Amino acid sequence: MVTVSVKDTILAQSDKPVKLESSDYFPPESVNKDAFFESPTTYTCPWKGHATYYSANVNGATLPDVAWAYLQPKPAAAQIAGHFAFDKARHLYVSGVHYI
Repeated sequence: MVTVSVKDTILAQSDKPVKLESSDYFPPESVNKDAFFESPTTYTCPWKGHATYYSANVNGATLPDVAWAYLQPKPAAAQIAGHFAFDKARHLYVSGVHYI
């Protein structure tokens, strides 16, 4: 089981994240969508396509652009459609490893 949390708030938890490059992509049903809202930030990857960014509200604090998803990826990345990935540069607790 892979868990992404901030303090005591679980942002995502899955036993089936998709590993792509250096990121774990969490299926949409494994993400705590109540914590997230869409950000105006976007990014276009040459081979995955257009990424939508999300910020999260956790214990009254906003974590800007903490996650992203490829809602309609290019065919080469079809396996991550709608899955969420998380910015390891943020103060997140991921599966027993604290990324800072």
